[in-house]
Amino acid sequence: MKTFFLCVLFYLYVGSHSFGQDIHWSQFNDNQLYQNPAHAGHFDGDVRFIGNYRDQWRSVTVPFSTTAISVDTKFKKIGLGLNLFNDQAGDGKFRTVEVQGNISYAFNLGKDSTHVIRPGINFGMNHRQINWDALYFDTQYNGYVFNPAAPTFENYQSDRKTNATLGAGFIYEWRKSNRFKVLLGSSVFNLNTPNQGFYNAEVKRAIRSNSFIKGTFTLNEKWDLIPSVQYSAQDVYKELIFGGSGKYYLNHPKKVYAAIYGGLWYRNSDAAYISVGYDYADLFVGISYDINFSKLVPASRARGGIEFAVRYIIKKFKPKRIIHRVCPDYI
Repeated sequence: MKTFFLCVLFYLYVGSHSFGQDIHWSQFNDNQLYQNPAHAGHFDGDVRFIGNYRDQWRSVTVPFSTTAISVDTKFKKIGLGLNLFNDQAGDGKFRTVEVQGNISYAFNLGKDSTHVIRPGINFGMNHRQINWDALYFDTQYNGYVFNPAAPTFENYQSDRKTNATLGAGFIYEWRKSNRFKVLLGSSVFNLNTPNQGFYNAEVKRAIRSNSFIKGTFTLNEKWDLIPSVQYSAQDVYKELIFGGSGKYYLNHPKKVYAAIYGGLWYRNSDAAYISVGYDYADLFVGISYDINFSKLVPASRARGGIEFAVRYIIKKFKPKRIIHRVCPDYI
């Protein structure tokens, strides 16, 4: 019975949050297009691919899993990006699939690239659906036994909903060098507050706002400090994450750029988590694990979620221009 009541508490808590709140990521610095549409094209290279995967609440119930993929590129000062994610939660396999397009433009606030501001817009389609047949109801319990084959007497008006979404944002960067810079930005999503209800009554998807600041500071030849803060708000839900990572540059035997990361983070009233990462040339791989300490600890046993991030940047080969000297024939 104790386990039963803990599961009921969990469903009430997570259900109220999942149906009214967008998904969130622990490694928010490694899922840039979901954070702000102005990030489209904001990287050193030609094409960037990013993959993210999050698995949580496995110790409590059917795990909640989220997968995201994004790709972006740039043409001079214009950045273009496409990202999609798939989220599935709970016994009813409540699924959210969203495809988003992003456009940004870089304005230099001087003669060089020391100060740059990038506005961006976001537009996409959001699809949500649920499998009612996978859920159980109190009418299937006759007072003595539970019969999953008994009728539920529930009238389902719909099991899916598709809406358009719209967002916008900007980022500002001050860059002294690649190892000494500050980046900050703000964005808003769901500006058109689409109706996501499965019934006749409207259930508006609230506007989600996001603000962040991130810095990279050189400590010495081998170490960089990378602190960052992110604040998100959607209706009554608030989330503050702050922390930082240390970056250590490796002496790779093949003279290839390589570095490792280690970080510690805190999410207000919910969890703390650690992150590690590895850079090798144009490839990055990161992993983080949340340690839950909210009111769900009796059910979660402090187990939150594990998250993976992969990034790969393609840089077109640009051969060096070689100038040949021509010697006269008579020498």
